[in-house]
Amino acid sequence: MKPIGIGIIGAGRIGRLHAENLVRMSGVRIVAISDLFPDPAREWAAGIGIPKVSGDYRELLRDAEIDALLICSPTGTHVDIITEAAEAGKAIFCEKPVSLELERTYAAIEAADRAGVPLQIGFNRRFDPNFRQVKAYIEDGRIGDVHAVKITSRDPNPPTPEYVKTSGGLFLDMAIHDFDMARYLSGSEITEVYAMGGVLIDPAIGEMGDIDTAMISLKFANGAFGTIDNSRKACYGYDQRVEVFGADGCLTADNEYPNNVRVFDGTGIHGEKPKYFFLERYSASYVREIEDFLAAVRGEGSVPVQGRDGLQAELAARAAGISLREGRPVKISEVIDSLKEASAT
Repeated sequence: MKPIGIGIIGAGRIGRLHAENLVRMSGVRIVAISDLFPDPAREWAAGIGIPKVSGDYRELLRDAEIDALLICSPTGTHVDIITEAAEAGKAIFCEKPVSLELERTYAAIEAADRAGVPLQIGFNRRFDPNFRQVKAYIEDGRIGDVHAVKITSRDPNPPTPEYVKTSGGLFLDMAIHDFDMARYLSGSEITEVYAMGGVLIDPAIGEMGDIDTAMISLKFANGAFGTIDNSRKACYGYDQRVEVFGADGCLTADNEYPNNVRVFDGTGIHGEKPKYFFLERYSASYVREIEDFLAAVRGEGSVPVQGRDGLQAELAARAAGISLREGRPVKISEVIDSLKEASAT
């Protein structure tokens, strides 16, 4: 069988991570990678066997050897690239979020649908082995009907103000993973969001118009409830935990650690901090999400995280922003209605 030809757009941290995972997979080859600043990437690319580095992503769209594209460029570029890639007939994997504007996200999803090409969104946490096991137990009925989902998601250190300025804010940049995880574990759509937040860590983040700490309450269509606890700084490391409570029991997934050795001595009980940040914590899930994307490209089923999943998470993020500003619960239907009204005018 002919190997799947891959093009990667964006040679930053996440683009390089995907490339380094792909070169270890069978039945696939990286044809080219593009970046606005191609020269710094050339030595790295040559070192892992990528034959071509371009400064123009459209060269990858025109390349007949490329069957699928991974979009790892800045968020503001996603919609245009998705639209052009769909028109070129390429299968598409796009990092989250699809865009910072819901209207444009709708447009990107419609472009992929019109072209009939797969579009997978990079919600890698769904592919974490422990979170997947929690989901499997839920689907097997181990805890009965889900009543509550609790998600803790705290970064080890806050981002720079420069990053915050273009990130879309905590809800779109950070909590969007948690909105998706809440939908995934609850097995239901979010219907209402109530968000509280503030600047408790870095005043510079507040000066950029963002927050660094949030508590978010959710309601789901199936009657369950959810909470998300976000912080931009946990001094003890990257804190990623979930709990799902149901009619017949409870499921939890803890942090991952470099090792699980504990030292018991006269000063107390000591162990390692959680794995430092997302590249280490979710290394296995990054591999699995691309494996599943490649399976869909081969025609072995549909992509596991579709454009619609990206949209639903963005709707929740928009609702959270409104809730924070106005100090009230906001229904997802309200956000959708406002978009319809805006498009009609």
